[in-house]
Amino acid sequence: MSLQAKDIRMDAYAGKTVLVVNTASKCGFTPQFEGLETLYRTYRDRGFVVLGFPCNQFADQEPGDEQQIAEGCVLNYGVTFPMFSKIDVNGPNAHPLYQFLKKELPGFFGGTIRWNFTKFLIDSKGRPVKRFAPATKPAAIEKYLRTMLAPLQ
Repeated sequence: MSLQAKDIRMDAYAGKTVLVVNTASKCGFTPQFEGLETLYRTYRDRGFVVLGFPCNQFADQEPGDEQQIAEGCVLNYGVTFPMFSKIDVNGPNAHPLYQFLKKELPGFFGGTIRWNFTKFLIDSKGRPVKRFAPATKPAAIEKYLRTMLAPLQ
């Protein structure tokens, strides 16, 4: 479900290279929204999309409702990439997308998400190919995108 309460299925992004990020608006990594938006604007015409999934499971750093989250992302960081309703990324109510991503790319902590702004890169065939730690800045992901995306026509 998008922040605008629209039901969106993941197959809407079939054939695209996708970066999935669990976000929070009151986190030390929140300024990464700016870098994520830069990646999105730079590469969206080459089949790339960033998908933001707000999560409040880490130190209550995403306490707002959907409207507050949307306003904060747009007003503070100019986010235009798709943002979704708040979800859980760990535990019994973890969103199915995150259950899948953690199984495919478990990371150093045994298949859990340890903090906000953990990033998963998924290729155009829907295969998770790389997991990035919260501290990894979006600019560091660009080198992977350059090799994965089709050149502009």
